[in-house]
Amino acid sequence: MILVIGDIIVDEFIWGDVHRISPEAPVPVVNVQKVDRRLGGSANVIRNLHALNSPSAMFGVVGNDEPGQWVHQRLGELDSDDSGVFTKQNHRPTGIKTRVIAQHQQIVRYDRESTSAISEEAQQWILDAIRKKAASASAVILSDYAKGVLTPKLLKTIIAEFQSKIIGIDPKPSNTEDYVGATFITPNLLEASQMAGMKNNNEDNHVETMAKHLHQKLGLKYILITRSERGMTLFDGKECFHIPTAARDVFDVTGAGDTVIAVFTASLARGDSPLDAAKTANLAAGVVVGKVGTATADWQEIGGMASGKKDD
Repeated sequence: MILVIGDIIVDEFIWGDVHRISPEAPVPVVNVQKVDRRLGGSANVIRNLHALNSPSAMFGVVGNDEPGQWVHQRLGELDSDDSGVFTKQNHRPTGIKTRVIAQHQQIVRYDRESTSAISEEAQQWILDAIRKKAASASAVILSDYAKGVLTPKLLKTIIAEFQSKIIGIDPKPSNTEDYVGATFITPNLLEASQMAGMKNNNEDNHVETMAKHLHQKLGLKYILITRSERGMTLFDGKECFHIPTAARDVFDVTGAGDTVIAVFTASLARGDSPLDAAKTANLAAGVVVGKVGTATADWQEIGGMASGKKDD
């Protein structure tokens, strides 16, 4: 089982068409055709693990509201253990990001959320719930969206107590110092540059220096940096590997980082080498950016991407 700890967000999508501009203001008028929800933020990692047939458990906070109830229901539908989702803070609503999409283009996004640190009570409750699952865990994913769940205290305690497990972190630069001792992190290029205090330069040599610096600074085993159109760079503690992008068409990068950390972790947990795991995560990222909205990739789609890439 893979434990996922972090900021739970509901991704809401309003889909429609645009045929005119509003006479009230120079903005498009969207004729709404449908509205749907998907698990987002850290919970999107759960969606990706489910697509990989990898058992999971979710730990985080939702409000005592209808979206929070929906999160519990949806986690259950994905066969994910939701017993570690704290729901007792009535004053803290479930985070919702609403995206308006027309003709496959995102028109606007608006957020309703709290970003303050969760209470000491909630932190202790989540930590106790995590400890109950420790024996059955093969890996831990700390999915940090900087919305207040992964406090410095919680991060440091989990990393210290789970040293015998794989600990992967999808990081936020503001919490860099709290990631010391993790197995790996999966920052994008901008996040890596901010964490390392270096220029945001996508040249191979610069990214290698950045990766080695963060590897040493945080005491990691591996670091996997996603580089958009340049693919990914893996540093395994000895050597840097540059992996070209597998994406052919890019429609939406929303949630691609969740796919990367889910697939990389699941691959490591089943015994793959770091390089093979990174190559698989790169293929999975190529699948999801070709879809609109927060998406997932299953093993069949990943295999199809690999076969198609070989034919090029």
